Amino acid sequence: MRLITINLNGIRSAATKGFYAWLTLQDADIICLQEVRAHSSDMTAEMLAPEGYHGYFHHAQKKGYSGVGIYSRIKPLQVISGLGIDEFDAEGRFMRADFEDYSVISVYLPSGSSGEERQATKYKFMEAFQPYLHELQDSGREAILCGDYNIAHREIDLKNWRGNRKNSGFLPEERAWLSSLFDETGYVDVYRRLHPEREAYTWWSNRGKAWEKDVGWRIDYQIATPGIAARAAAATIYKEQRFSDHAPLIIDYS
Repeated sequence: MRLITINLNGIRSAATKGFYAWLTLQDADIICLQEVRAHSSDMTAEMLAPEGYHGYFHHAQKKGYSGVGIYSRIKPLQVISGLGIDEFDAEGRFMRADFEDYSVISVYLPSGSSGEERQATKYKFMEAFQPYLHELQDSGREAILCGDYNIAHREIDLKNWRGNRKNSGFLPEERAWLSSLFDETGYVDVYRRLHPEREAYTWWSNRGKAWEKDVGWRIDYQIATPGIAARAAAATIYKEQRFSDHAPLIIDYS
């Protein structure tokens, strides 16, 4: 089973950069999308559901903003849009697809980089999301939570970690929140399990030739419950083409 997650930074923009031509060659079973930044009425048939896939979206109320989606070859038993929290559901940040033996979630955490108000919103989302993650783990259901978490967990996960210790995305409180998921709740950072010491990034600023110099951050994850995480066989961050300021994270599960 191949899962891909990518923050598109606009689905229409990614389409013009060859994303869908690339996707047809990937043999993926499920693709999780974040930052779709379009409503269904603005999307082509290919964007709504590429050939061979079912497509589902949770759009933000605001035009051209946020939004998540899931493509799946197999039709899910059910699809749940939103966490049931109006403030965050209005921004289109969560979607869950349930299959017979497991669930796949596409999630897009707020960024706090624009100022204190948005950082407070980010912390509020993290606080609200934590009980849900505990409940999911306690249910015994296997799950893979794909998405842009807007947090680099460890120093190895961003190039210039020393200069970013006081910046959103690498703040102690954010990193501790991820650590609690991995160390206390038992979720697994699947890429890091397969590549424990590899310096690899999934997002690059559009400033200062960050992409060319590979000055990036690893902020996109597939975080899984232990049973399904143990079945992860290979993980790749695809960089040969650029569809977005993020790169696709591809993980194969046996």
